[in-house]
Amino acid sequence: MSQARTAKITRKTAETDIAIELNIDGSGKTQIATGIPFFDHMLTLFAKHGLFDLSAKAVGDIEVDYHHTVEDVGIVLGQCFREALGNKTGITRYGFFLLPMDETLAEIAIDLSGRAFLSYHGPASVEAIGGINRFSYQLVEEFLRAFSSSLMATLHVEIRRGRDGHHMAEAIFKGLARAMDAATCLDPRVNGIPSTKEVL
Repeated sequence: MSQARTAKITRKTAETDIAIELNIDGSGKTQIATGIPFFDHMLTLFAKHGLFDLSAKAVGDIEVDYHHTVEDVGIVLGQCFREALGNKTGITRYGFFLLPMDETLAEIAIDLSGRAFLSYHGPASVEAIGGINRFSYQLVEEFLRAFSSSLMATLHVEIRRGRDGHHMAEAIFKGLARAMDAATCLDPRVNGIPSTKEVL
């Protein structure tokens, strides 16, 4: 590999202060602190199962709601992947994974197309996750939308089966990790950018 596929991006608004460092070709090492325990757990799973080295620190207005922090972390993480991938020379481009988690089955497909689009299909009403610091399951979709938009990727996520909010969220983050790992892998057979347009 001629050049490290890494990125370091910070984003500060009136609502959040985010700093993320990413190494696509890592081993799953993490240092995660968003102030939201369940979200930390999901980001750790994402890095571990995608074999990405990920450091993420977020300070947000979580006393108001978790929404701003989750969304803004999704934005910055997508930006990090986009920057680390550069012009996408030699990548596989597409990734797909079907992830079972007990009663849950999640399907994730991604195209690093340069076109932002999210299609999400899951239960309309899911009980909040956790004990004292309960995490709204709907925030998973908000994260996916922010991530796919800033990454400029086409992302399809579907819960084929599932009841438990924790299992469904975990299956999505793990499946997204494996799909991203596949899509970002370098294929020695790929000559240049994997598109007849010659740009992604």
